[in-house]
Amino acid sequence: MNISFYDISVWVVPVLIAITFHEAAHAFVAYRFGDNTAWQLGRVSFNPFRHIDPFGTVILPAMLVFAHSPFLFGYAKPVPVNYRKLHHPRLDMVWVALAGPATNILLALIAALALHALPWAPASSARWIFDNIWNAIRLNAALAVFNMMPIPPLDGGRVAVGLLPRALALPLARLEPFGMLILIGILILLPLAGSQLGLNLDVISAILRTLTGYVIQAVLFLTGNA
Repeated sequence: MNISFYDISVWVVPVLIAITFHEAAHAFVAYRFGDNTAWQLGRVSFNPFRHIDPFGTVILPAMLVFAHSPFLFGYAKPVPVNYRKLHHPRLDMVWVALAGPATNILLALIAALALHALPWAPASSARWIFDNIWNAIRLNAALAVFNMMPIPPLDGGRVAVGLLPRALALPLARLEPFGMLILIGILILLPLAGSQLGLNLDVISAILRTLTGYVIQAVLFLTGNA
């Protein structure tokens, strides 16, 4: 896979903005609901270096790209949340978790609205600007969908833990230490094993791609780009 400087240039800004705003939103909502842990650590910030995880944000995605992985994903530094400090721990944690994906949807809408300004862009840079905007739409839609998978420690998993009856929430919460291994298994290892057996086991990532497509269509429709 050949990756040019141009390819990097049209992804760097969308990636940094998407992960920075996603994590800052978690930290800000936690602060508003009574937990100042992330605030004191400087995580309520639009400085991307406060949120980048060297392995999860840079090394892991790069490894997956060069390994021709059927699905590409990564992560930023998790925002620390002290549940005991939240005013209403279970319900407030739902809002803290939803803040990240909701912010990504908002960023996708803003990027899609920016498409309307392209006719005023200099002809020499119009294509580069379009690619940045289009990548921002796709990336933020994908992050919102991916993070809403109901597997802790993803945001969707924490939403499910907060909303499900305790009899179901507790077993799901106990999966959190193994969540990343589960994701790697179902998104990477299972499809790779299937390809060796001549089977298509890339089911989950296919569902994620389909849902992401629907989100992109909705964003374009709502912003008058459909």
